Amino acid sequence: MGGLLNRLWWGGDPDAVNPVSGLSRRDVFAVQKSWAIVYSNPQANGSELLKRYFRAHPESKEFFRMLRKLNENEFDANHQFKAHVMSLMSSLNLAITNLDQPEVVAAMMNKLGESHGRRKIEEQYFHDLKGVIVKMFIEVLKLDNKTLTSWGKVVDFLYKHIFVTLKPDS
Repeated sequence: MGGLLNRLWWGGDPDAVNPVSGLSRRDVFAVQKSWAIVYSNPQANGSELLKRYFRAHPESKEFFRMLRKLNENEFDANHQFKAHVMSLMSSLNLAITNLDQPEVVAAMMNKLGESHGRRKIEEQYFHDLKGVIVKMFIEVLKLDNKTLTSWGKVVDFLYKHIFVTLKPDS
């Protein structure tokens, strides 16, 4: 009876992997649950994420004209920085809350790849950001290994679809 109740609770087999996303229902649940904590204060948490990113990879500031000459203490007063933080957090929120529709998320990430490709942003910058996100989530959220593994799968799924369109065809 436990198996039937488990399937009813999860809406199916919680460990069945979606062929498009590579995620199980458990992965989606773990990521959405931990993301809800982060997104409860998107401006502050997104600002902290980008500040950590710029500290770890100062060369990436060059992509942000509005930040090139600012020191970190001036970021929060900059309206363009705040707008980029909210854009980043909103995009992540849309992707994470729609993981049950992986085709939609893939299309969203394709668009994100196109827009970043036009700005000549390379894959390595995304990988650098992933490292910062993982470190921040370990330090701040104290995520367990299972949840971190689920996050890794989600980021890999997102990046797969960003990278397809990041580089325009030659």
